[in-house]
Amino acid sequence: MPEGPEIRLAADDVARALVARPTTAVEFAFPRLQRFADQLRGQRVTEVATRGKAILTHFDNQLVIYSHNQLYGRWFIVKAGQYPQTQRQLRLAIHNEDYSALLYSASEIEVLQADRLDAHPFLARLGPDLLSEKPDTETLYRRLTSPRFRQRQLAGLLLDQGFVAGLGNYLRAEILTRARLHPALKPAQCSDQQLRNLARQIIRLTRRSYRTRGIVNPPELVARLKQAGLTKREQHRFNSYARAGEGCHFCGSIIKVSNAGGRKMYYCSGCQPSPRVPD
Repeated sequence: MPEGPEIRLAADDVARALVARPTTAVEFAFPRLQRFADQLRGQRVTEVATRGKAILTHFDNQLVIYSHNQLYGRWFIVKAGQYPQTQRQLRLAIHNEDYSALLYSASEIEVLQADRLDAHPFLARLGPDLLSEKPDTETLYRRLTSPRFRQRQLAGLLLDQGFVAGLGNYLRAEILTRARLHPALKPAQCSDQQLRNLARQIIRLTRRSYRTRGIVNPPELVARLKQAGLTKREQHRFNSYARAGEGCHFCGSIIKVSNAGGRKMYYCSGCQPSPRVPD
């Protein structure tokens, strides 16, 4: 599933095509939404926002199209009147005189009133969004030490959209490696210094991934890996994620993989030592 940075990048593409332009037509594949087509025709798109992995397309009549790509959804931006060559099913089309923003394969699409967004079941339970709300380190530290989250294992906590919106499997792995914390640890088992560093890494790596379109390693490491011949994007993008059995770029230890909540969890055997079990 795309993570927060990829969804924000998709929203940026949609915004460039739609914002400030009046629509010529809006089409919905789902019959329950087709009644909104007339209400949205001729309206200007005022903003394309994100909350975690959801995209919110705002119109000047205070209606908002909520869409969640889930695993297979994908936006295409094309010139008006054109359609991509794809076997995917078109679910939503927003047209103006210059461009069309086409959402394929997504199954979660709704039309909401702007003043009722916080009542939506998914949006209501989200934690702070790292790319639109700009929470600081202290905000995330307070969440880590709160009764709600402090007894949760980090492996599960970092995927909980109620803790922080937009994190997913690759960011979880890279954040915990850079924070030097084993996935089985709980915030209650960590020092204040460790938790503040974890909060910094959550913010830093998420925003770096957005800026670099998915490259999470620090720029100086990326440059060094490229000089060593690892020029393909997938060779220098990650340190831990999907690199089981390979060496950590920071300490040389072997990257390991385990199963956490039905999903693979990658971590460095050197940077992230297993927590000691009390006698």
